[in-house]
Amino acid sequence: MHPNEALFANESFYLAFAAGDSDAMEQLWSRQHPLVCIHPGWPALVGRESVIDSWRQILANPDQPEVEFYGARAVELGSGIAVVCYEVLPGTVLVAMNLFIAENGEARLVHHQSGPCGDPPPRDAVVRRLDA
Repeated sequence: MHPNEALFANESFYLAFAAGDSDAMEQLWSRQHPLVCIHPGWPALVGRESVIDSWRQILANPDQPEVEFYGARAVELGSGIAVVCYEVLPGTVLVAMNLFIAENGEARLVHHQSGPCGDPPPRDAVVRRLDA
């Protein structure tokens, strides 16, 4: 898998998030590998059923705030590629890591984690609005 494939999949992840599209979100996650997801303030979720269920809950929430992301960088980690970026929510910035592996020729998520970032880098020309 090329880092650009992971960056594209990462953008698809945030587009599904912004659109509240749980089916698109589910398609992004691996079906062949163990999954881990750590939402801010939640306990660690392990396994496809609990991870997908968490996203269905989040995306079905009508009060879910808008999310923007910026500064996505791909880092090759053995057979996977981690994409590190910053998530902007009303009143806070989170740092996030999404880990992708190749599965049937496509980049698939196996891990997502985000949490507060006390000193985020300034936004640059790479800012991506998700509500546009």
